[in-house]
Amino acid sequence: MRFRNSFKDLTKFEMSLWFISLFVVILSFVFSKGGDYMTLAASLIGVTALIFVAKGYVIGQVLTVVFALFYGIISFFFRYYGEMLTYMCMTAPIAVMAVVSWIRHPFEGTKEVEVRKMDRKEVLGMFALSIAVTVVFYFILGALDTANLFFSTISVTTSFLACYLTYMRNPFYALAYAANDIVLIVLWILASIEDISYLPMIFCFVMFFANDIYGFYNWKRMERRQKGENLR
Repeated sequence: MRFRNSFKDLTKFEMSLWFISLFVVILSFVFSKGGDYMTLAASLIGVTALIFVAKGYVIGQVLTVVFALFYGIISFFFRYYGEMLTYMCMTAPIAVMAVVSWIRHPFEGTKEVEVRKMDRKEVLGMFALSIAVTVVFYFILGALDTANLFFSTISVTTSFLACYLTYMRNPFYALAYAANDIVLIVLWILASIEDISYLPMIFCFVMFFANDIYGFYNWKRMERRQKGENLR
């Protein structure tokens, strides 16, 4: 799977979505009187990662690892320990595993990953694991006096589902991430009420939501194309 010239492969729509995402994040940073450059960097890396994940390019997963590390540090400073643990201990490691999986499963030797359909047993296993992860994290986060415990716990659940589906190369990863984006928008609105420097994180996840909706649409197109179906 080749990494070079990935930006040249973006369609006009994808390039526009990426530029709009960058613009919105930077504008929100300026509006918040820009003090937290790590928040800005994480947001820019995140929206860039998503446009390539939406294309099924492994470089998107590499950038996801970087974003997860930045985001974990930011979450730690605001006492969003659920977010910190989720991204540092779950999202980042699974993204590393996804890098390996995606490299090993290119579609016919292209940069695009091969889309995979999960069987019933795998789906049931995924939901069973997600319930177990939710219960365990609820008590851990409660013990750590995590801010906004309910939303932090829901974020763990949606993040796990998204990570699992991404690793499995399944199009529904994007809908799970979209659900997670909604939860995170709420969390960072609450954080920004206390400290406006976190405002870019709200707009970061608003743009994440837009990118994830496109990601689901594009992965379904990829799935049909890889099966040799007519896309019209």
